[in-house]
Amino acid sequence: MFNIRASQYGPIIVNGYAYPFINQWVFQQWTNNLTYASSFSYGFTQNGDLIPLFDESLILNAYRNGVAPLMVITPLDEEGKFSNELASIVLNNVAARNRLINNIYNTVLRKDYYGVDFDFEFLFPDDADEYVLLVSQMRERLNEIGAVTLVALAPKTYTEQPGLLYEGHDYKGLGEAADLALLMTYEWGYTYGPPMAVAPINNVRKVLEYGITQIPPEKILMGIPNYGYDWTLPYVQGQSVAENLSIPEAIARADGVGAQIQYDEIAQTPFYEYIDAQGRQHVVWFEDERSLRAKLELVNEYGLAGVSFWTVMDPFPAASVLLNQMFNVVKVI
Repeated sequence: MFNIRASQYGPIIVNGYAYPFINQWVFQQWTNNLTYASSFSYGFTQNGDLIPLFDESLILNAYRNGVAPLMVITPLDEEGKFSNELASIVLNNVAARNRLINNIYNTVLRKDYYGVDFDFEFLFPDDADEYVLLVSQMRERLNEIGAVTLVALAPKTYTEQPGLLYEGHDYKGLGEAADLALLMTYEWGYTYGPPMAVAPINNVRKVLEYGITQIPPEKILMGIPNYGYDWTLPYVQGQSVAENLSIPEAIARADGVGAQIQYDEIAQTPFYEYIDAQGRQHVVWFEDERSLRAKLELVNEYGLAGVSFWTVMDPFPAASVLLNQMFNVVKVI
């Protein structure tokens, strides 16, 4: 199934999420090191009809550059808002669920996608089994035409982990249902949360250590963030909102304010602090070559299938360098 270029480091599957409006120059920088490009995202209606996504340009450019495009399915309503109620309605209505499966299948054929990437987050706990069924039925249909099914999972560390983010994701069931399972090992540091690393390696390890007990490691993709955050201090819960930064922006800001970039050895992540023109203190957490290398080393350590970047909308030069040095990126087309 896979065409693997010769390399001493072994194969790795690399997925990257992209919006249809991605800058083509940026996308071009990634394509040599991508197996899949997940086009974000199709929504759907209560009766299982897909909400159109005009991503033909992304699909065309992916194929031109040897990258297999995947269609992402999320429970986005007609206003573009995430809805776990919408997900629940469709998952529990056999006719709507079958209609959604048929519509996905027909779209894969019509647009020549290489497969589907399910990203149903914050599912109600009672919908966990129905979600497994949806993914399983979709995989069965797609495998008949050689297409793959990927499912994105919340970063759980144990089976009965409480919280709406986790309870609707059955690792074992979804791992069996899909061809590949992406563990979204990021967003510990996030827009509305307190300042910390986005993907501290100690937390990433905990998710992987649980994940491989439920899902064969050769099916697992580890999530990697391609961004950072700038928090204005002091952090006030319910009020503070961190600024999202690309990695080049984070590095340029450090240079611009004369900040010394430090490295947290526990989180294996860089950060820096500075005072802005208004006299406010800031802290920035982001990724760099060191933190990325530490994460990529986990692929071999745990025997994973590969990694998935959220997102490839911005450059990450270190990613290309390290992937070329450490691995052989699998190409399926």
